Amino acid sequence: MPVKVSIINDSTVLKDDEVAAVVPALQTQVHRDFAPVWGVDADLAFVPHGQPPEGGTWWLVVLDNPDQAGALGYHDVSNGKLPLGKVFAKSEIDKGMKWTVTMSHELLEMLVDPAINRVVFSQPANTGGLLYSMEVCDPCEADQYGYDINGVTVSDFVYPAWFEPFHPTGTQFDFLNKIPGPFKLLPGGYINTYDLGSGSSWNQINAQKEMPEYHMRPQLGSRRERRRLPGNQWISSRMSHRKKP
Repeated sequence: MPVKVSIINDSTVLKDDEVAAVVPALQTQVHRDFAPVWGVDADLAFVPHGQPPEGGTWWLVVLDNPDQAGALGYHDVSNGKLPLGKVFAKSEIDKGMKWTVTMSHELLEMLVDPAINRVVFSQPANTGGLLYSMEVCDPCEADQYGYDINGVTVSDFVYPAWFEPFHPTGTQFDFLNKIPGPFKLLPGGYINTYDLGSGSSWNQINAQKEMPEYHMRPQLGSRRERRRLPGNQWISSRMSHRKKP
C-alpha cells in the first residue's frame, strides 16, 4: 500500500504554484521509476502555505534555509512522530543548484530509509568493516546527473545492487546507468560511512577525495545531521505556526 506524503510549502522564495507544479513530476518518478526498483510506493499531496497537512501522513517540507528548520518548529519527525524530510530552497538557489533535484533527492531517500537508521555492512581490505548509510541519492547527487520528467529535473538514484559488492561490471547500479560498480561515486557524489574498526563517528566519503570544507558539513535539520544523533535526542515538530489537523 502506498505511503501518503504531504508536500508542504513553508518557503518564502517559492510560491505555492511553483512547488505544486513540481509534484506531478515527483509522483511520476515515484510510481514509474522508483517503486518498481525499491518496492516502496507513495501518493503525494501538495499542501499550500499555512494550511495543515492531512493527519497520518509523512511530510516533505520546503523551507528557505537550515536556520528556519529550528525557528519554525520543524525538527526530526512530524508532530505525529512520523517521518519528515526537509528541502532548503533558498540555500539551494543561492548556491546555483536546482531545488527540484534536491526535492526529489530528499523524497526518495525518505521513502527508502524513513527512520534514518538503515545501513549496509561491507568489509573492504584493511578495515574492521564499514557501515554504509542507505542514502540512495547521495552517490549520484550532482545536478548534472538529474533527469527530466515533463520539464522538471529530478534526481538520479542508486539501485539495491549498489550496496552489494559481488555484482560484476555491466550490472545496472543506478537509474541512469552512470555508476560503474558497487560503492562507486559519481563526481559531486558522496556517502556516509562508519568505520567499525576505529569506532569514531560517521565520516563522509566524496568522489574527489578532497579535503572537507565548511559547505560539506551536514546542514542543520538534514538527514545527514540527524543520522549522527541518537533517536532519543530527536525532537518532534510542534507545528506552532499551523492549525493542527
